[in-house]
Amino acid sequence: MYISCPATPIQGFINNWFQGKEPWQIVTITSTTVLATVWLWNFVFQDESLIQRGKRQFFNLRNYIPSIRDRINRELNNINSSFEKDALQRLQNIPFVVKLPDDGMEPDEILKQVQQSIQLGDYDWSNGKVSGAVYTINTKLSHLMGNIYGIASYTNPLHPDVFPGVCKMEAEVVRMACDLFHGDESTCGTMTTGGTESILLACKTYRDYARYMKGIKNPEMVMPVTAHSAFDKAAQYLKIKVRLVPVNPHSYTVSIKQMKRAITRNTIMLVGSTPNFPYGTMDNIQAISELGLKYDIPVHVDACLGGFLLCFMPDAGFTVPLFDFKLPGVTSISADTHKYGFAPKGSSLILYRNKTYRHHQYTISTDWPGGIYGSPTVNGSRAGGVIASCWATFMYFGHNGYLEATKQIIETAKYIEQGLRKIQGIFIFGTPATSVIALGSNDFHIYKLSEHLNTKGWNLNTLQFPPGIHLCVTYVHTQPGVADQFLKDVETELSIILKNSENTLEGKLAIYGMSQSLPDRSIVGDFTKCFLDSMYYTPKNETIISNGP
Repeated sequence: MYISCPATPIQGFINNWFQGKEPWQIVTITSTTVLATVWLWNFVFQDESLIQRGKRQFFNLRNYIPSIRDRINRELNNINSSFEKDALQRLQNIPFVVKLPDDGMEPDEILKQVQQSIQLGDYDWSNGKVSGAVYTINTKLSHLMGNIYGIASYTNPLHPDVFPGVCKMEAEVVRMACDLFHGDESTCGTMTTGGTESILLACKTYRDYARYMKGIKNPEMVMPVTAHSAFDKAAQYLKIKVRLVPVNPHSYTVSIKQMKRAITRNTIMLVGSTPNFPYGTMDNIQAISELGLKYDIPVHVDACLGGFLLCFMPDAGFTVPLFDFKLPGVTSISADTHKYGFAPKGSSLILYRNKTYRHHQYTISTDWPGGIYGSPTVNGSRAGGVIASCWATFMYFGHNGYLEATKQIIETAKYIEQGLRKIQGIFIFGTPATSVIALGSNDFHIYKLSEHLNTKGWNLNTLQFPPGIHLCVTYVHTQPGVADQFLKDVETELSIILKNSENTLEGKLAIYGMSQSLPDRSIVGDFTKCFLDSMYYTPKNETIISNGP
C-alpha cells in the first residue's frame, strides 16, 4: 500500500518553480544552479578571506588611477636609486668586472682580489659588531677548513660509486646529530645546504606523506606567526595553505590553545621553534607534541638557529625544556650545522624519527631515458667539500669542545640580557631561550636605537609587528670586552635618544619603519624587490667599470 507524505516547504517551492517547465529547461536550470553553487563555494572558501581579497582587489584597482600609479612609481624609483647608491658605497668604488678578461689571471692576483672583496664592508664582524651572521672566529679552524675544502672541492655525493667516502662522512654527520637530539637506531636524515632547504624538505615530506597516507589533497600547515619565513617560502613553492597561530602577549611563545583551534582535517604538520628567530623565545614543544599525538599529525621542530646550543646546554649546566626526539610526538627536527655547529656556510640537517618519513622526502624518477634517478634532497649534485668540512668541524670540536663553546655563549647572552634589563627606556621581549635577545621600547621608536648603534659600528637585526631589534650572540661575542662594550654603547646612545625629542628615522630604517604602516603589502613587496635587485647591481658609469684586470 502506498502512503503519500506531505511535501515540505522547500519541496513545494521547487515543485512550483519547475511546474510547466520543459525537460530541457529543468536540466539546464539544475545544471546551472549546481555549477553556480560550486563556483560560489570555491569563491568564498579560498586561502584568502573575502576581506583580504577585497582589500587586494581595491589596491589593484586603485593602482590603475594614473596619479596614484605615477606617485607609486616615483617612490619606487627613488627607493631603487637609494639602494643602488648604498650598494656602491659598500663596495667603496672598487672596479667592476663585467666581461671575461682576455687572458687568465695568475693565482696570486686572483687571491689578492678575492681578499679585497671579502674585506669590503663597514661592519667589523670579526670583533663581534654584528648580530649572528658569523658564528665563530678561529684562525686554526679556518686554515683547516680551507685545506679540507681544497681536497674535497670537486667531489659529489650524487655519484656514490665514485665518491663513497663523501657519502660515508654525510652518513656519519647525520648519525652523530641523531644521537645529540636523542634519536634511536631508527632515527635518520640527510644533510642540506641550509635551514631553508631543511624546512622546505620537511614540508615536502609531510605534504606527500599526508597525500599518500590520508588522501589529503588540500594540505595545510599550522605554525606560529614567529616561525621562520622559510616555511612561507615552502608553502609558496609546494602549494600548502598556512594557518598562522598568534603568540602569547607576554611570553612571545605560540598559543597552544589557538594552535589546537587551527587544526583541521587537512592539517599535515604542526610547527614549533626552538628558539624562534625574532624574539629568541622557545615554543612549548611538549604541548605541541601532545597535540600531534592526539590528532595523529606530524610535528616539526625548527631548531635551525639554536639546535646546536640546546643539545649541549643540559651538560653545560643550563635547564632546557624537552624539545627533541625524547618527545614521542616530535617526528622531525631541522638544525643548522653552519650556525652553532660552526661548520662553513652551506650546511644544515633535516632529521626524521624513522625512514617512513624520509622516504617521502626523496624525489625519484623511474622512467627517465637517462636511467633511474633518485635524489635525497633538492639538489642533484651537491658540494662534497661542504660535507667534508662539516664532518671535519665535528671532529675538530668533539663533544667537550662544543660543550665549552655553548657554556661561554649562553653565559655571555645571559650577561648581556641581565645588563639590558637594568637600563631604563627599553624592554626585553619574553625570556630568551638561547642566544637571541630582542629589545623594544614604549618611550621611543626602537629603530632609533639601532640607527645610533650603527654609528658605533653595530649591526643588529630589525623586527616588525611590533617594531624591535635583536642581537644574536655568537662565539665571536664571547671575546673579552665585546659584551661590556655593547652594553656601554646601548646605555650611552639611549641617554642621547631620551634627551632628544626629535626621533625621526633616516635611510633604510625609515623605509623599513614606514613600510609597517602600509596597508597595501604589495608595495612593501616592491620595496623588497628593489633591495634584492641592488644585490645584483653593476653600475653604468664607465669610470668604475672594468672589463678585467
